[in-house]
Amino acid sequence: MKLVDLIKENRFFINYKRMWPYVKPVWFRALCSMLICIPIGSLDAIIALALKPYMDLVMVEKSIQSPWYIPLGIVAFTSAQGGLKYLSSYISTWVGGKITNGLKYDMFKKLLTMPTLFFDKRNSGDIVFQFNNQADIACNGLLDNLSVFTQRFFSSISLILVLFYNSWQLALIAVVMLGCAFAPVAKLQKKIKSVLNKTVVADAAIITEYNEVFAGNKTITSYNLAQHETNKFHYILQNIFKLRIKMVQKTQWLSPMMHVIVSIGIAAAIGYGSHLIMSNQITAGNFVSFITALILLYTPIKNIGNNLNAVQFSFFSIERIFEVLDSVPEIRDKENPITMKKEHNQIQFENVCFEYVENVPVLKNINLSVKRGETIALVGNSGGGKSTLVNLIPRFYDVKSGSIKIDGIDIRDYSLNSLRQNIAVVFQDNFLFSGTIRENILLGKENATEEELQRAVKIAYLDEFIATLQNGLDTQIGERGILLSGGQKQRVAIARAFIKDAPIIVLDEATSALDNKSEAIVQKAIDNLMRDKTVFIIAHRLSTIKNANRIAVINEGDLVELGTHDELMQIQNGQYKTLYEMQFKKQEVQV
Repeated sequence: MKLVDLIKENRFFINYKRMWPYVKPVWFRALCSMLICIPIGSLDAIIALALKPYMDLVMVEKSIQSPWYIPLGIVAFTSAQGGLKYLSSYISTWVGGKITNGLKYDMFKKLLTMPTLFFDKRNSGDIVFQFNNQADIACNGLLDNLSVFTQRFFSSISLILVLFYNSWQLALIAVVMLGCAFAPVAKLQKKIKSVLNKTVVADAAIITEYNEVFAGNKTITSYNLAQHETNKFHYILQNIFKLRIKMVQKTQWLSPMMHVIVSIGIAAAIGYGSHLIMSNQITAGNFVSFITALILLYTPIKNIGNNLNAVQFSFFSIERIFEVLDSVPEIRDKENPITMKKEHNQIQFENVCFEYVENVPVLKNINLSVKRGETIALVGNSGGGKSTLVNLIPRFYDVKSGSIKIDGIDIRDYSLNSLRQNIAVVFQDNFLFSGTIRENILLGKENATEEELQRAVKIAYLDEFIATLQNGLDTQIGERGILLSGGQKQRVAIARAFIKDAPIIVLDEATSALDNKSEAIVQKAIDNLMRDKTVFIIAHRLSTIKNANRIAVINEGDLVELGTHDELMQIQNGQYKTLYEMQFKKQEVQV
């Protein structure tokens, strides 16, 4: 294989080539940082080189005119080296921070393009580690190791020159032993890759555990799960400990092995060097200068095993980052997508099939046509596919086969942005962001006027509640809206959906988790939201179902019945009638 091909296949070359777009904006400072490493490394040779005249003149010849400038020169050179190291470290940290931010920014943008199924299959720890921590590991290892490599490369070159200057015979011995010391390094990569993979998973599990304790603290407390979670955390820690030990077993033998090889090299140099001194081929100053240079050359090599983990983690993280950045989301815009207009006449489901797991159908050949301004209530058994059906409209998922069309155009032909801009979704458990009530409502329309905002607050029946708050709309609601009640959170979500003013509304059991009093208020807000809209509503309350234009009964993934409440009640032994008599009639009696 040609040398060029070998270089192109080298992981070092590939990884740093992929990082270039992030290095490019700060390339000058990065270059300065690397250039500073040249004198830092090269100055290592000064001490070794200075010892030759000092030893020959002072220690051997005992010259009265001792070279006093040599000790002062060593102090001056090492002081300069220390200053340059500080400057290099400062610039490297600055450059590293910029590169890390660039990677994290692109990773975050990529995360926001991922389909819902991506999040369904992963836990929070995986997401945080993959999209945040990997960038830190990659960049810290990238610049630190590049700086160290540059310093040691030029240090090695300068020290090897000192070796040859003092004795080419001894230098050959040293270089041969140096090659023997580096030989095993290339074989370690494959051995530790599987351990690195498992370590990443284990580290992500730690983050997940902290997130679950934070989010589920009330459940943990109410069910006395503290010991259970402690045991779970202990198991994760033990797993990480075992992986760390396994990594040591696979890598740390390198350092002691290099110690042995290096000691053999030094012993050989001392043995043969003694012969060269006795035969007057070199001076004592040559020998001391040579041994000093040899020790300075070998010392960092002996400890290379300690740095290998960081290097491998860096390469591994870079590879994983670009695997994510190069991935193509399953749900994305087609080339030259159509911009969906706000006005529409009809939404059609044509032979829609869907499955989360291959060959396990959730929806089976659903055919349904919904006219503009119509309200469709979806009822049926739990897990029958109701939520899945409405989740297909904004393309949280894509159909397995068949199509969903708006005015005859497949929704996959519309741009995702324009499609979702025309759909407002109110979930059973709506997510509110940390910040104020105002900020959460304005997410529906960031440039809304104060008049539009106040109208949304009034329509959502939030005005009386807002009036009781000292800071009104600017009240902080905590992470996930923890400081609000269930009904209040739902009304904020409804205000957010109302101010968006989308022509298509999806209500996924928006009142199912509320008590009767809260539900009554939220239902009034929902009625306001639904006015003059095309509405898909997954319902479990009688009033909502009866007010719908039509009711679609979905059981086990099939659309089994469709019609008004009265029409469906006329079907003898019909599924809706059975469901109504079992569940909804009790509500009617209670009302």
